[in-house]
Amino acid sequence: MPAVDNILFSRRRAERFAQLLDEANGGRRHHVRSRVDDQLAPLVAVGQRLSAERPSVEVDPEFRTGLRAMLLATAEREGLGTPAASTAADPDGKRTTGSTRGSLVPAVTARRARARGAILVGIAAGAVAVSGISAASENAVPGDALYGMKRSTERAQLALASSDISRGQLFLDFARTRLGEAAELRGDQVGFSAVLDDMDADTRQGVRLLTTTAVQRSDAAGLDAVNTFVTGQRRAVSDLLDGAGRADRERTRRSLTLLDAVRERSDALRAAIGCGLPAPVASDTLGPAPASCPADR
Repeated sequence: MPAVDNILFSRRRAERFAQLLDEANGGRRHHVRSRVDDQLAPLVAVGQRLSAERPSVEVDPEFRTGLRAMLLATAEREGLGTPAASTAADPDGKRTTGSTRGSLVPAVTARRARARGAILVGIAAGAVAVSGISAASENAVPGDALYGMKRSTERAQLALASSDISRGQLFLDFARTRLGEAAELRGDQVGFSAVLDDMDADTRQGVRLLTTTAVQRSDAAGLDAVNTFVTGQRRAVSDLLDGAGRADRERTRRSLTLLDAVRERSDALRAAIGCGLPAPVASDTLGPAPASCPADR
């Protein structure tokens, strides 16, 4: 929706959007036409429906809380709902406003407030719509119409993650999700192999982030998360071998080999941290590659 985003978040167009919303809801008609009116018409219709109808999807409570916080922060930043500056007497006895720019025309102030409100309506409409579509796409597999939305939602989660540990754990969660998709695609040699390729890529990304953080902090907590993942994931990947054809079995074994390598790396890093080795210089797709601890004498 890049074109829609550009329409909504241009200040002048947002102000025109606010005017059109006013008119659509019975407000004063401005008797003007703009060249963007036809483009804004679908957004005006969405704004009307948001007022008249409740969304048909159940919005996750955590999403609702996060959305509310985002809208309140936007409203505060944009000055929405802030009362006009109070007037005070200057030393000469004249009444002045609290603004150094002089008094504003009330109509302009109101129009800008409505424009800011229109932007918030647009954010809310888009967020609620995306939330509903994301929920519907949870069980999508490659080839389904909503699979692209499912992967886009995952990228959004990564973008919002607050640390490398959070991102690493998300990648491992995505690897588990890819495993579930692979189970649905058994017998489809091309689709099955492609999903396992994505699963292994997510595994490497997550492990690299967690092992790197563990070494940087000399803290094995990230390695605990890696080992827990490997234990459950290896068991579930092994289940794919049951009743699988030759090609699917060979591809599945490559994923099992990767998980074994991850566990070996995690154990080596744990030992290196335990014996106080300096942070490894060498690195590969699984993160830092440690030297062996010196033998006890």
